[in-house]
Amino acid sequence: MDHLLEAAFQFVFDFVLAGTGKLVIILLSLGQWRCESIFGNEGQIHGAAGGLSFVRDGRRVITTTGMTIVGFFFYFAIIALLVIWAARS
Repeated sequence: MDHLLEAAFQFVFDFVLAGTGKLVIILLSLGQWRCESIFGNEGQIHGAAGGLSFVRDGRRVITTTGMTIVGFFFYFAIIALLVIWAARS
C-alpha cells in the first residue's frame, strides 16, 4: 500500500512541476517554443537520451524533463523571494 501511495505522490508532484514548467515556457518564449505532451514520448523518439530539448521541424521542443526542471526552479524562485521578503519585514 505504501508503494501505491508513494507512486501517487510522485505522479502528482511530477504533473504539477511539469505543468507549471509548461506554462512558464510558453509565457516566456511567447509561443516560439513548444512543449511535448506531459505523458508523451516524443522526446524519446526525436531527442537525445536525457535531453532537455530538441529541434523538430525548425522549432525548439522542450521535453518533459525540461518542463519539470523549469517548474522546479519557478517554485524555488517563488520560495526564495518570499523568504527574502519575510526577512526584510
